[in-house]
Amino acid sequence: MSLKYFPSVTPSAIALGTIFTQGSQLVLAAPVFGAAYDRAKSADTPQEFLKSKENASAVAVWGSSLIGSAAKTYAVASILQSTGTITQKGACYLGILLFAVGSLPGAFISIFQEKRPLDYILIKVASDFLDTVGLSAVLNWWGTRPDVI
Repeated sequence: MSLKYFPSVTPSAIALGTIFTQGSQLVLAAPVFGAAYDRAKSADTPQEFLKSKENASAVAVWGSSLIGSAAKTYAVASILQSTGTITQKGACYLGILLFAVGSLPGAFISIFQEKRPLDYILIKVASDFLDTVGLSAVLNWWGTRPDVI
């Protein structure tokens, strides 16, 4: 397998997209980090906090989310670049298509099969919409090609 088939994307676009995605996913991860913060305040020593399960959970969520955000950013930037999308309108349409493919099936499963609470589903859908449409628009605005400055 050759890497020449993968489009090159500017590192700054990947960094900006990762930061953007991390911010939008913080909405869902806030309870995990809130529990870690409460545990840090109540811990007697820093060593006690570092060994707590809340800290380990927060670090695991943040680490996996960071790697996933970078991969998602590269994928969206590559699709934008490969399709030749140069307008914000086109980037938003592409983001809507990515949202429909990646998030809507899970939302329907949450509604009809898992019967999750509606507020959870709405927050998840809004976060995913921001993740896809917003990320596409931000990356298109920033520029994803190495030759475009």
